[in-house]
Amino acid sequence: MSFEKQDIERKTLSILKVLHEVQEPVGSRIIAERLRSQGVDLNERTVRYHLRLMDERGLTQLVGKLNGRRITNDGINEINQALIKDKVGFATSRIETLAFSTGFDYETRRGPLPVNVSLFPRDRFGEALQIMGPVFDKGLCISSIFAVAMPGQRLGEIVVPEGRVGMATVCSAAINGVLLKAGIPMDSRFGGILQLKGHRPSRFVEIIHYSGSSLDPSEIFIKARMTSVRDVMLTGNGEVLASFCEIPAICRPAAERVMQGLNQAGITGLLCLGDTGKDVCEIPIAPNKVGVVLISGLNPVAAVHEFGIETENHSMCALMEYEDLVKQDEVFSDMFSHR
Repeated sequence: MSFEKQDIERKTLSILKVLHEVQEPVGSRIIAERLRSQGVDLNERTVRYHLRLMDERGLTQLVGKLNGRRITNDGINEINQALIKDKVGFATSRIETLAFSTGFDYETRRGPLPVNVSLFPRDRFGEALQIMGPVFDKGLCISSIFAVAMPGQRLGEIVVPEGRVGMATVCSAAINGVLLKAGIPMDSRFGGILQLKGHRPSRFVEIIHYSGSSLDPSEIFIKARMTSVRDVMLTGNGEVLASFCEIPAICRPAAERVMQGLNQAGITGLLCLGDTGKDVCEIPIAPNKVGVVLISGLNPVAAVHEFGIETENHSMCALMEYEDLVKQDEVFSDMFSHR
């Protein structure tokens, strides 16, 4: 493939991803703005040119001159079949982008946080909430604050489709972001299945490195039903979703202070903060590093899958304001008081 053709394909893929995330007809101006926020510099005129080519290929469809374009099924397939070399490491890129974009201040409890968005069958969402309740209660997720949206409403850039209920949960990239703002770089190495014994972290039994993956490992493990969150709730023993990171050893005291502040703000995802150069959950650590294990924000959703309720998950997909998220008990009381 020539360089010129590769360049066209990459621009096409970038535009398709924007249309897929927005999930409603948009014009070239909005597409160009969203691309710029992702570091892709395409002006409106160039976007319009590529959209016309994409219309001819059946990847996009014009929906009125004012409403703009929407992605077609062929366009979605094009995203899924994109060159794997363009996808590898995409999870790492998402974590880094969201961490940089995180503006949450745990002292004022204001600012944007990275979230996952999960879509549930509308007729089973009440059942799903009841399953997730104990998982939130036990702290087997980043936070017990979240947002719920009905069909046609938005969670970040995702519009909830008909027949579904959307739920946004805080993701672990929030901790990366707050640490980064405090001058503490955190290297996210992999996501995995963490074995717990007596409610305490024991070892990772499955891992997928972010640098070699085109998807968030949590999405993969949930689909494969590789967790046993329910067993952890009942016995303290089982497997949950978690991620493994490293920070410079010199930053450990500062990281502890930040984690304490996050805990007070209801962001409680830290499972382990190791010692300099010491193994954490049987993972070897470099001499000048400290291992960090974070619980996944998607463990409540994993528990729902264990009960046979299928969900569609978009991990690390958006930013939402802290004040737009509500506490678990407020959502539960509102949902079930109308029954």
